[in-house]
Amino acid sequence: MFDLNHWLPNIKNTRSGNFFLIAGPCVVESKDLIEEVAGQVSTICAKLSIPYIFKASYRKANRSRLDSFTGIGDEQALNFIKEVCTAFDLPSTTDIHSENEAAIAAGFVDVLQIPAFLCRQTSLLQAAAATGKVVNIKKGQFVSPESMQFAREKVFETGNSKVFLTERGTTFGYQDLVVDFRGIPVMQAFGSPVVLDCTHSLQRPNQASGVTGGQPALISTIAKAGIAAGVDGIFIETHPKPETAKSDGANMLPLDKLEPLLEKLVKIRQIIL
Repeated sequence: MFDLNHWLPNIKNTRSGNFFLIAGPCVVESKDLIEEVAGQVSTICAKLSIPYIFKASYRKANRSRLDSFTGIGDEQALNFIKEVCTAFDLPSTTDIHSENEAAIAAGFVDVLQIPAFLCRQTSLLQAAAATGKVVNIKKGQFVSPESMQFAREKVFETGNSKVFLTERGTTFGYQDLVVDFRGIPVMQAFGSPVVLDCTHSLQRPNQASGVTGGQPALISTIAKAGIAAGVDGIFIETHPKPETAKSDGANMLPLDKLEPLLEKLVKIRQIIL
């Protein structure tokens, strides 16, 4: 079993019986943006007694096109995440892409996220584990739930048992993803908390335009099904104006729609407990 308070001492509302939430914009576009999102989401989570981890990528390394936005600069973005989360007393997460990034990012955030395309990258997993931080491994679109036990073991073998496993959909043809909810109990059986990424699971990759599409109208459907299936955590990328977001705007939830969705999810959680 896992103890979120032991892993993340500043996380709140862990005795509520609720799922935990990982949420924030796709990438750090500015300090004002992440302050707005972190502030509003932390207020909502305090009201609904939901444990909350703020999320924002400090750099986007995996983009479809060469001219896609990748970030405002690594050091500046990481500093903004740390400053904002310190101000709101929130744990935080960001994704890393190479071994040397693990130690750098660990100085600023509490959870290191392993992107789905890199979930089998042994050296990256071991470098993240060696920091002692919580390691959130996203299940690759090409990987079965059963196979995620081996990614998890790579972290455990370094002596770090603080692992999340995140479902984010499985490739279904060239331009679609599908969530197999049977994978949630399969991965939970390994003994680590399982998170459902409700936004990236609805991506429409490999579009002819070179810009990833999405189906944000179905975020509520995926999230409600995930809570009903018993996930431990929910991952949602959210933005005040997704249509102007510099990354993944096509599959982010508008910030003003987050609270009514979380209210529904809390009610479902109460029913199944």
